[in-house]
Amino acid sequence: MIDFELTYHRFSEHSILVQWPQKIDKNILNDVLVFKNHLLNSRIKSILQINSTYSSMLITYQFTIDNVYDEFSTLKTLYSTRVSIKKRALRHWKIPVCYDDEFGMDLDEISKNINLSKAEIIKTHSEMIYTVFFIGFLPGFLYLGGLDKRLFFSRKNSPRLKVKKGAVAIGNEQTGIYPNSSPAGWNIIGNSPLEFFNSESNLPCFAKAGDKIQFVPISIETYNTILKAVQNGSYNIESEIIDG
Repeated sequence: MIDFELTYHRFSEHSILVQWPQKIDKNILNDVLVFKNHLLNSRIKSILQINSTYSSMLITYQFTIDNVYDEFSTLKTLYSTRVSIKKRALRHWKIPVCYDDEFGMDLDEISKNINLSKAEIIKTHSEMIYTVFFIGFLPGFLYLGGLDKRLFFSRKNSPRLKVKKGAVAIGNEQTGIYPNSSPAGWNIIGNSPLEFFNSESNLPCFAKAGDKIQFVPISIETYNTILKAVQNGSYNIESEIIDG
């Protein structure tokens, strides 16, 4: 297991921000999740909540932090004693996506700028296996790493005020899915008919950090069929268990 050089910062009166090297990297993600799991299993009653991203972790405490350096020292000791999680129960999810022009409103612009045809963009985007690094921005928004470098494309200078629920998008070196209708600064290339966040479910978001995502191109006819099945609760997302 790699030992990274972490930095510790007071984030607020009740929280500490722990940062790894600032890049999208699977080894860093694994270390973030290992440390997070170690803190949760340490049963430190003063910790109220832990939120993680690509390369950082926000630890929120129940009390006001009087001596932040004491807390830094405790966290550093816990980091040095963390134990690698072996064979974590993760899943590989297959997400149907319709890349038709009706949904892929930015495919033409991307195609012109990166010199790949729309068919090549769709093929490349759907061939990759992505890693869920974290869930944020909106409940159920999956931040996915693993985008082919040929598809890297800058976010929009002027975000759209609203995109359709299920919009699949590219922003810089990332790809992701908007779980609800919302403003969006990423480039929209398709749409998935699935439900990515359900507040009434025991597991509101089916995927978790570390899981794998693969996009499966579908026709507009198949999209509408799946959408109806999702709406009446009869659709099961295709997935398989993998070792972490």
